[in-house]
Amino acid sequence: MSVIYDRVALIGLGHIASSMCWGMKAAGVAGEVTGYARSSDTRNAAREIGLCDRVCDSAAAAVEGADLVVLCVPVGAMGAVAKEIAPHLKSGATVSDVGSVKRAVIDAVAPHLPEAVHFVPAHPLAGTEQSGPTSGFAELFHNRWCLLTPEAADRTATAKLRQFWEALGSNVDEMDADHHDLVLAVTSHAPHLIAYTMVGVADDLQRVTENEVIQFSATGFRDFTRIAASDPTMWRDVFLNNKDATLEILGRFTEELFALQRAIRQGDGDHLHDYFTRTRAIRRGIVEAGQDTAAPNFGRGGPE
Repeated sequence: MSVIYDRVALIGLGHIASSMCWGMKAAGVAGEVTGYARSSDTRNAAREIGLCDRVCDSAAAAVEGADLVVLCVPVGAMGAVAKEIAPHLKSGATVSDVGSVKRAVIDAVAPHLPEAVHFVPAHPLAGTEQSGPTSGFAELFHNRWCLLTPEAADRTATAKLRQFWEALGSNVDEMDADHHDLVLAVTSHAPHLIAYTMVGVADDLQRVTENEVIQFSATGFRDFTRIAASDPTMWRDVFLNNKDATLEILGRFTEELFALQRAIRQGDGDHLHDYFTRTRAIRRGIVEAGQDTAAPNFGRGGPE
């Protein structure tokens, strides 16, 4: 694979950014990768594992001369970061992000960017519950979707970013920002909130079951609640910045839950069987689409 961007800057060096870095190195699509994280501990950890070609001590230094700048910070911080780096961006550069919410990111970031810079928001639908610079691995994006929400962005810049994500192994599609936020409320945001809630319920129950809920957690509980180990700052910002769509989906979920409660209470086995049959078919569709298994976690860019 030939170089797509001579210099790529990653602002934020957590799970997604570190996976992008390893992926770029594996694919050979970036001449140089620079990185910056607000925490000195994170920067030092990144340096120790050789995550980037250069880990900088300021965001301004990281983006200097970069052809692609990717904001890999929590959604709530993106506006402030964009304002900070705006005076230091190269004319003609592309700015993107990896946020799970798109409308709020566009509204927060776009006003700060110079006209000579192309803004192409993106969201790779990939990740594990792990966090930090040591958690990334090059295969994270393989056969996972990356959604671009370019709106009025330059088509050449958009096509180039599409090529970049495809080189990292992603399937790429474009979507309207508001529609993206509704879709992700169904497929990601509401499930995360429900998982967090179930862990909270288990925590309450363990006080009256002598810790048996935790000690004897069955596979279903462990698998379902795995995502509740995800970064709390990131998910706080996701829910606050995709409030309307998440609340709409939670309302629909509550209606479905009430219907199941009624069926159980009334002993309506036919309703339960029909419902589970329909939802099992949906699950099979997810499996057939190849979106049910995560890439193996190879840690720091290769098998350990």
